[in-house]
Amino acid sequence: MPLKVKVDWNLCIADGVCYALCPQVFEAGPDGKSQIVKEYRGSDVTEGVVPDNLSDCVEQAKTACPVGAISVEKA
Repeated sequence: MPLKVKVDWNLCIADGVCYALCPQVFEAGPDGKSQIVKEYRGSDVTEGVVPDNLSDCVEQAKTACPVGAISVEKA
């Protein structure tokens, strides 16, 4: 089942751990804050739908985020 992934830019501190752990889904935006890669992005760079085969990667990034800026739910 696909996953809906969201990055809260109000919380994100641009430390890069999410895109270091899961570059298939996360990338640095212009200011260094995390955004969803174009392939999975919705209408907003902070939200996207990711295939199930990337769930481990996304969960690792979510868990490693020091400020809890990543949320994941079933799409």
